[in-house]
Amino acid sequence: MSEKIVVGVDIGGTTIKVGICSSEGELLQTYEGPTEVEKGSEAVCNNIAQYARHIVEQSPYNWDQVEGVGIGIAGFLDIPNGIVKLSVNLHFNNVNLKAFLEDKLQKKVLVNNDANVAALGEAWAGAGRGVDNCVCYTLGTGVGGGVIVSGKIVEGFSCMAGELGHMSIVPDLEAIQCACGKMGCLETVSSATGIIRMAKDAVERGDRTSLSFVTNIMAKDVIDAAKAGDEVASRIVNRAAFYLGKSLAAVAVVLNPQRFIIGGGVSNAGDFLFDQIREVFKKVTPDIAQEGVEIVPAILGNNAGIVGAAGLIIRS
Repeated sequence: MSEKIVVGVDIGGTTIKVGICSSEGELLQTYEGPTEVEKGSEAVCNNIAQYARHIVEQSPYNWDQVEGVGIGIAGFLDIPNGIVKLSVNLHFNNVNLKAFLEDKLQKKVLVNNDANVAALGEAWAGAGRGVDNCVCYTLGTGVGGGVIVSGKIVEGFSCMAGELGHMSIVPDLEAIQCACGKMGCLETVSSATGIIRMAKDAVERGDRTSLSFVTNIMAKDVIDAAKAGDEVASRIVNRAAFYLGKSLAAVAVVLNPQRFIIGGGVSNAGDFLFDQIREVFKKVTPDIAQEGVEIVPAILGNNAGIVGAAGLIIRS
């Protein structure tokens, strides 16, 4: 085989996921191994290098065919230099991941924020395929995001572009403090954590809801209850969708993307959630800024990070 391949790496606090991608974004093979954070940053970096080598050795390809290795990692980064300034989950502090891996692997290595990388994965080979300009939201424990313009990740002056979950969008009288320290962030109402918080608050207030009988409330419980007609749960999901729709409207008049892609666990609510988001977006966005704009679910799931990491090499 003479075709070129790319290795993508998605680093999590528990597991490191590695994949081989073709130059067109097709995920050809995957592998995962333990992160072993407790052994220290050097051990984690060595694991990344080992798993990247291992997946190629176990494939029909050879190391000479590898164009480069892309890395997605959560944390505060110096993206141009591939330095992880701080990653709380991994206990990384000023780790020059790019230099370490290029020395170990003797290949080009590019490092980027995990949310940016997931967005690039969807843009390159997922729900954004064929679209040059798109914005991706990930609705999980928090609200992650990534902005793709002309096929490239928008990183911003200090590598903080695309922090969509920290748009201050909830009015002061309704706002609570976000984990970032500021008030009224989108993340406080539209993440799984925000939905769970609102549900628990309702139960503690004594609101009449079927959620009172759920021992350990999860976002899915709230969504399922809303679908079943529970009024309290419906209000919570409506609120999450409302502020999501408003945030899309704000982004639309700044960036005018062709497509919004929404992924993460909360997005599994499907059309029940998406229809509400689209309705709000249509209501509050100027006609010319919403014309032809699509709001669609992500399709790569847990593989978005691997594919997007590989895409860093192809799209650089």
